[in-house]
Order: sequence, then C-alpha cells, then structure tokens
Amino acid sequence: MNRNEMIEQLIRTALAEDLDQAGDITSKSIFSDSDTTEAVIRAKEAGVLSGASLVIPVFRAIDPRVTISMKRSDGDRVSKGDEICRINGPIIAVLSGERLALNFLQHFSGIATTTAKLVDLIRAVTKHTRLLDTRKTIPGLRILEKEAVVHGGGTNHRIGLYDMIMAKDTHVKAAGGPDKAVQRARSWCHSHGTDVKIEVEVENLDQFAKAIAVRPDRIMLDNMNCADMAKAVQLRNAEAPLVELEASGNVNETTIAAIAQTGVDFISVGAITHSVKALDIHLTLV
Repeated sequence: MNRNEMIEQLIRTALAEDLDQAGDITSKSIFSDSDTTEAVIRAKEAGVLSGASLVIPVFRAIDPRVTISMKRSDGDRVSKGDEICRINGPIIAVLSGERLALNFLQHFSGIATTTAKLVDLIRAVTKHTRLLDTRKTIPGLRILEKEAVVHGGGTNHRIGLYDMIMAKDTHVKAAGGPDKAVQRARSWCHSHGTDVKIEVEVENLDQFAKAIAVRPDRIMLDNMNCADMAKAVQLRNAEAPLVELEASGNVNETTIAAIAQTGVDFISVGAITHSVKALDIHLTLV
C-alpha cells in the first residue's frame, strides 16, 4: 500500500469512527446544508508543524465543496497565534471534520516538536550525531509518525521488521552472542541474495568487542554509560571506522547532549513517538 492509499484508508476509518452512518447530528440539527462559514486553525503554542498535509484530505472527504487555504506547511516552526490554514464551506462539513483534523495536527506536531527539541540539544554540542526514531509507534500511524520525526529534524530508523536486520538482546542471547548473531544474519543475507544492513545490540564493552570483530553495519550501545560509549567510539575509530554506532536507553533532555559528545553516530529515542505531548492547536469560526 502506498502513502496516498494509506492516508485515504486512515481518513476513511477515522471518519467512520466519528460520524458512522448518521453523521454529525448536532450540526445537522442546528444548521442547514446551505449554511456556510469561515474557520481558521491556529497554533496556541510554539512548536514544529506536522500533519498539515492531512487537513485538505480530511475536509474534502466529508464535502468537496470545502476549500482550504494553507498558510503553513509540515516542518514549519510556528509561534503562538500563527495561522495554519483558513477553511471555507458548509458549516456542517467544517464542524464535522474539526476534531479529526485537529487530532492529526496536534499529535503529529507534538512528535515533530519533541523531536526538534532533542535535535537542537544535539546540535548545540555536535553536528555529527543524528537523532533516530524507533518502532514504538501507534499501530496504523507509523508512516505518518515517522514523517513527523523528519519534520522535526530527526532521522528514520528502520520502518518495520522487513527492511533491516536488527539483532536485539533476545536474538543475541538465543544465538550465543552478538558475533554469532551477526554471522548467522550475514549468512542468511548471502543465501537470500540481499544486502540489507545488519545491526546488533550490545550491553557492555565485552559484547562490543565481540560485535566489532565481525564488522556489522551498525552496533547499538544499549543502556551503556557515557564513559563506556566513549571507549566504544575510540575502539571503533581505531579498528573499524565504517561501523556505525547507535546509543539507546536512558535518553532524555538532560542526558542527550552528553551522549552525543561521546561521538556516537546516532541516538535512538522511543519517547519521541510513544510519549509525546500534543501541540496545542485549535479551530475557531471567523
């Protein structure tokens, strides 16, 4: 399923959940089909916008007579009071789509804003390290949540289980070590004629030494302290400079700068998708 098909299906499902067969009976009971209105969507706090590309499809799916003039785009930094878009059309359609459009904007903008805050903290100490997302996303919304990460200046990790080999601690333990997990994965890639990247997770420097010896594409340093991560970076630079290093675990606004200063290439943070606060955005009638 391509992105457009996914969005169409998502909006169709969300509208069915909200309107069912009867539609917005509150608006229908008060207004006629010929009553029109103008509305404006504004940011009520500063942040980074995401989900703006969904506004037009939401309202058009309800009533094609609705017209939308977008004033801001995904990835834009907005301030309190900034106008995001203006909407004109039948008032029943405008009010019927209000909540869904705002839900999308608030949620995805919350992800973009949280991402941008962490990216800014990284960039204050280094231009080298990049912020990664994870697979800790709301089912059905992963593509759009990962787009929101990009809008906030972050970088996408693998999309799913199908596009990168990532041997986590469970795989490593069952395989008998990080080196054995990588060797098995590489053998599988060779036999299946694929060149997908291979990443392996390690939890200490002993495991790191085993992993670096077999040269995976990337090594995840999971819940390691900064001193050990800095040592891992030094060993990598000396022995296998092409191997990427990713830090994960215990990452927040107070720790991320110190982690970035160790010299790792990536820092992955699940919280930027699974624990974000929605950005305050509202719709008012003009």
